[in-house]
Amino acid sequence: MIEDGTVGPRRFLTVPNAVTVVRLCLLPVFLWLLFGAHHQVAAAWLLAFLGVTDFVDGYVARHFNQVSEFGKILDPVADRILVVTAVVATTVVGAVPLWFAGLTLVREILVSAAVVGLAAVGSARIDVLWIGKAGAFALMISYPFFLGGWGGAWWQRWFSVFAWIFGVIGLSLSWAALVSYIAPAREALTRGRAGRRERSNS
Repeated sequence: MIEDGTVGPRRFLTVPNAVTVVRLCLLPVFLWLLFGAHHQVAAAWLLAFLGVTDFVDGYVARHFNQVSEFGKILDPVADRILVVTAVVATTVVGAVPLWFAGLTLVREILVSAAVVGLAAVGSARIDVLWIGKAGAFALMISYPFFLGGWGGAWWQRWFSVFAWIFGVIGLSLSWAALVSYIAPAREALTRGRAGRRERSNS
């Protein structure tokens, strides 16, 4: 802990990181509700809760000075795991069109591959853009609606409407974010290489 009350950048045990870990631990519960207990609506509510809490850890980190380097790595990784799990599970039960799920997964694969590739060539870390977070948030709202709207009840039709509204917005923002990361990625690669040269010359 730093003297002004903020958390040092290398701290692991912070409230935001704990929230992220809890989100990851609840994913098996979601899968059990959906495939084990066959409680589709309960699984949808839990998935929506996990999506909403994605912004809780970020809010706590920023407003209570608990930003850490570990958290900056853990949170995007948790986002990828959560999105992929939601997409695959919702697709398996037939609640979302294959093309929509495919576009979501392809985007996640491209982002993950870019992150790994940049790290392999020594790029500096890239901060998450708001457009990417907004896209992920909208998608994590749409998939619970897709799941909750899968059925023949009259009220489930409204779930489907909201699923498409949030889904189209989320997918559009997510792909726009992918393009928006090109310039920061180039800058981060330049900074990473410059940092390596400075360390090698010191």
